[in-house]
Amino acid sequence: MDDATLATAESLRVPPGLDSQEAQARLRQYGYNEVASAPRHPIQRFLGKFWAPVPWMLEVAVGLTLLLGHQLQALIIALLLVFNGVISYLQEDRAERALALLQSHLKVQARVWRDGRWQTLAARELVPGDVIHVRMGDIVPADLSLADGNVLVDESALTGEAVPVQKERGASLYSGSVVQRGEATGVVTATGGKTFFGKTAELVKVAKTRSHLQQTIFQIVAYLGTLDAALVLAMMVLATIAHAPWSQILPFSLIVLIASVPVALPATFTLAEALGAEELIRHGVLVTRLSAIEEAAGMDVLLSDKTGTITENRLSVRQVVALTNSDPQVILDKAALASDPATQDPIDLAILAKASAARPSELSLRYVPFDPARKRASAIWRDPQGQEWEVTKGAPTVLAQAASSVPSQFSAALEEMAAKGYRVIAVAEGRVNGPYALLGVIGLEDPPRPDSAPLIRRLAALGVRTKMVTGDTPNTAVAIAQQVGIGSRVYQAASVEGQSSEQLDGYDVFAGVYPEDKYRLVARFQAGGHVVGMTGDGVNDAPALKQAEVGIAVANATDVAKAAASMVLTEAGLTNLVTAVDTSRRIYQRMRTYTLNKIVKTLQIAVFLTSAYFVTGHFVTSPRLVVLLLFANDFATMAIATDRVHPGNKPARWHVGQLVEVAGALALVMVAQAYAVLWWGLSWLHLAWPQLTTLIFLMLVFSGQATIYAVRELRGFWASRPGSTLLAASLGDVAAVALLAHFGWLMAPVAWSVIGGAAGFALLFLILADVIKRVSLRHVAIE
Repeated sequence: MDDATLATAESLRVPPGLDSQEAQARLRQYGYNEVASAPRHPIQRFLGKFWAPVPWMLEVAVGLTLLLGHQLQALIIALLLVFNGVISYLQEDRAERALALLQSHLKVQARVWRDGRWQTLAARELVPGDVIHVRMGDIVPADLSLADGNVLVDESALTGEAVPVQKERGASLYSGSVVQRGEATGVVTATGGKTFFGKTAELVKVAKTRSHLQQTIFQIVAYLGTLDAALVLAMMVLATIAHAPWSQILPFSLIVLIASVPVALPATFTLAEALGAEELIRHGVLVTRLSAIEEAAGMDVLLSDKTGTITENRLSVRQVVALTNSDPQVILDKAALASDPATQDPIDLAILAKASAARPSELSLRYVPFDPARKRASAIWRDPQGQEWEVTKGAPTVLAQAASSVPSQFSAALEEMAAKGYRVIAVAEGRVNGPYALLGVIGLEDPPRPDSAPLIRRLAALGVRTKMVTGDTPNTAVAIAQQVGIGSRVYQAASVEGQSSEQLDGYDVFAGVYPEDKYRLVARFQAGGHVVGMTGDGVNDAPALKQAEVGIAVANATDVAKAAASMVLTEAGLTNLVTAVDTSRRIYQRMRTYTLNKIVKTLQIAVFLTSAYFVTGHFVTSPRLVVLLLFANDFATMAIATDRVHPGNKPARWHVGQLVEVAGALALVMVAQAYAVLWWGLSWLHLAWPQLTTLIFLMLVFSGQATIYAVRELRGFWASRPGSTLLAASLGDVAAVALLAHFGWLMAPVAWSVIGGAAGFALLFLILADVIKRVSLRHVAIE
């Protein structure tokens, strides 16, 4: 019926509705029917990218470099800082986008009884107490209490349950659900942020992903900065005792401090993640937050939604039990007579898909759709002899009461199917207006995807434990979990409040979970030290997807879920998640190489340059060459982001303290090598001091390149071939520095034999450092 023929409120069993004056008063009291947000100005969001520990360090480095009069170097660091900020800004805050999408869902029209007549108003103007009417195809605009009529609604985007729910008078209808069949009138009970839908939006707003990357970089710089500060302080104390000129000591001290800042570290991480994101796009994974690539390397717990993620989100006939001597296929064909494809009811579609043939329309007289009062659907048909029959399907208990007798195996069949988590319907038949005879029962299930079980086994082999999180009943959830290899230990409590990560870790399945519990569940596991992945497809999953370090929206996810997630799968299923884990662990291997190399080089430079000043009474290299060294090493080694590596079989974690231990052992070897080169230049070659500073510069560059190949493999450095780009970058760096040294550009010139000698020392160091590395790794847990 159209709006003009809607019944009056008086003819329905509903309150009289509101007048405009009362509606305006309530609008001022409750606010608009939308999720409130306070978006920040784009400039404010961009500037916010420069207000964090790592940007602070780069900003300090710019200031110190300007104080030393090195404008070009300061400009390069500043450009790196801006580069990092722009990349971060382009990966916009996902919560704001999710909220915008939630608001767009609320911007629908509603049929409202106001001022004694039906009106069509914007849904944002609804207030508690309004009387509204919904019908097939409508998105429910607010939470309602039904006063009249009945509807079949799809709540899968809110609750995660695949089966539509029948709603009758007195039932609650939630904002964001979709009416699939019927129509009804109800009273608005909640609007905006107070609705079930809106509360989910508020959770998306407050959810915040932890950034292990920023913490890792800050830890690295804290270690290096503390050591350098101690060395500089010691140098100043000794320089004061020795009456050394402060005009020389202060600039050199600032240079040593600048050398401890990982100028290119954020840019290298960003570059590696961007390259990984491009690779993942080719494998059906769209990365919406770059840091999720690094986080996925350490993911050890995956909380997976069931409906539409592990399962196909469609009902399928799983078991048929005949209660007579009939063949099970006959039971399905009888049930198909009482099914109608036009309704698009999931149960009807599942039965029709298994029926042996289409319903013989010439025999069918009338179809009676499902009625909540009768709890069954029926069809009247005529057999070839002209006898009229009624076949019906519906709730087993209802049909059993209407049957002339109940077979002995009926109860056992129901119990068996219920234990498997099936949705059960009964099929009966009889003459019109006569008693029914129970023919059989049919068990239906939302089946697992064919790729779910292999995926979970592959993730387990990679050290990632998969746990199911669903709003379904325990029996249904456990049945699916056992089929795909997740397990059967089920958590059935109403809430996860008060449960520790250790307690929750003992369960495989979390059933009957509400959206806020999914969010809290992610937070509980994070509090226990886990790096958490979360998969989902509906609005109910959005807060947890935003909170998780790795939020993964599947291909058929709602826009809200995709906006809250950090990764979106563009192909059906979760198979490409394994590719994402594999890619992220390869990126981790590259970043570990870069980080370990940076720590070793920083320790070598700080310790050697500081101690050599007191040994020789001179600065063994110039501030200009130290800055040149900083960029020669850092920017050439950015090619590590493209290195050929092999991912590990365990979740990767940043153990910065252990990295520093290994780096310390290697740095001691490098300092010894540096003194050997210094002795060679002074006592063997008898170089003048300007040429000696060039030799030391060459040694630091060549040994820096050797360090890359010593630390890129936890096995022997020869165990795998480096990437072509990395090899080209190293050769280019060595060649450029050799040419600068030989022709005396930016430094005193030296002979090719001196350059070759410095390279020979670097090769000897590579062999010795490889031995020290493998000995050191026996005592640490670096993956």
